[in-house]
Amino acid sequence: MSRPRILIAGGGIGGLTAAAALAQAGFPVELLEAAPEFGEIGAGVTLSPNAMRGFDFIGCMEEVAAAGVEPKRQRIQHWQDGRALLTLERADARAKYGAPYVYIHRADLHAILVETAREAGVTLRAGAQVVSSEGTTVTLAHGEQVSGDVLVGADGLKSAIRDRFEPVAAHFTGHVAWRAVVPVTDALRPLVDWPGIHIGPGRMITRYPVRGSTLLNMVFFARQSGWQDDGWTIPAVPGELREIYAGWEPEVQAMIAAAEAVPHFRWALNARQPLKSWIVDGRVTLLGDAAHAMTPFLGHGAACAIEDAVVLARALAASATPEEGLQRYQDARIERTTFIQAESNANADRMQGQETDLFGLTELRNEETLGLFDYDCRTVAV
Repeated sequence: MSRPRILIAGGGIGGLTAAAALAQAGFPVELLEAAPEFGEIGAGVTLSPNAMRGFDFIGCMEEVAAAGVEPKRQRIQHWQDGRALLTLERADARAKYGAPYVYIHRADLHAILVETAREAGVTLRAGAQVVSSEGTTVTLAHGEQVSGDVLVGADGLKSAIRDRFEPVAAHFTGHVAWRAVVPVTDALRPLVDWPGIHIGPGRMITRYPVRGSTLLNMVFFARQSGWQDDGWTIPAVPGELREIYAGWEPEVQAMIAAAEAVPHFRWALNARQPLKSWIVDGRVTLLGDAAHAMTPFLGHGAACAIEDAVVLARALAASATPEEGLQRYQDARIERTTFIQAESNANADRMQGQETDLFGLTELRNEETLGLFDYDCRTVAV
């Protein structure tokens, strides 16, 4: 019996991973990307061992690891004096979890996934923005209609497909972020050797190296009201970071000076409420941010999308009908992603609380202690 045709809206990390996994399983796959060409803007992304297992499933784990940086350790530091509040070992990730822990530039990861999908036989179409859908047929911005036997909405936070599940806009989380990628200098070298996080009341900063440790990816977070625009390319206001992080320790000031010397950007952190169902009309489903957009305070948004992609492919391949496959996919994934959404939100409060001296001295709830690294999308029951 021939495999059903899969139509995927969205060519980000989750959509491309799903396309490759499904095509490798023998499904005809067409992927529609709104951008005029395949490529990724943005900055860095953290890939924990559970995410990397998904790339092992589609055969590109070592290529991704080679293009990224495998840190030996991380630390969480106090905002005033930089002292280490907590240290985390990462050098043993391969031995402990059977997969590496990796930092990588999104553009580098995206290029690998595009090539993996192409090699699997996926039909990739750029400049194909989905504006609406009915059944398993989508309508593009220029009016063309495209159909499949199964429709997967991997079209992100502002998903046009999700509107069929819940016609409610994403909500502002109360957090604003600024991002910058800067060349590594002598002043920044200690932060490359010790990637991690600075935490303080209502604010935090994460930083890690990418591209052979020649660049430092930095993201500054703060609770802030009155501005709720999201988007990767909104320029930051000059001097804004210096004002927000006034009084923070010298390493933070070095990061701010480096960020202010290059184009850097800000965006409001918006998210979604958990859905009760990921299936509509029997053959339409969601994955990644379209299904469960979350705050970044567990570093698991990309990991969840990758896990979704592999489990979706496995569930459809193991099922007699698309309807059965989508139900098995939902049953395998919805509880985990709902839990991670809630814990990520809670982690924002823990890591930006008023008493930062207590962090690490009370119960630690991070992605590793919560057991998220142990999950294996290659073998979990579907």
